[in-house]
Amino acid sequence: MSRSIIDTLRHIAGGVFIDEASDALAEVVRAVDATGKAGSVTLKIDIRRATAGAMAVRGTCSVKKPSEPAIEALLFPTPDGNLLTEDPNQKKLDLRPVGVEKVEIKPVEATA
Repeated sequence: MSRSIIDTLRHIAGGVFIDEASDALAEVVRAVDATGKAGSVTLKIDIRRATAGAMAVRGTCSVKKPSEPAIEALLFPTPDGNLLTEDPNQKKLDLRPVGVEKVEIKPVEATA
């Protein structure tokens, strides 16, 4: 009867490897959920013969997260080649606050 690979993963690096793999999976899931694009987690287990009949086992975890789209800014060019947040060709309106008159609201009596 063979042992579960999960048992072996728990022993690699004293349990640190399986924790890193779990964190990597959660990181990729969040990125895929945020972007709607695919990602992946690759676990690699290297095994080599060590001394006295033992095996040296090393685990590595790599992550391929989808990239989030870059945030754009809408800026307006000037003849000098500068960029502004407001359109230099747009006329400015002379806007000012309007005073608000206080209104008293009276409850209406219901009639049957």
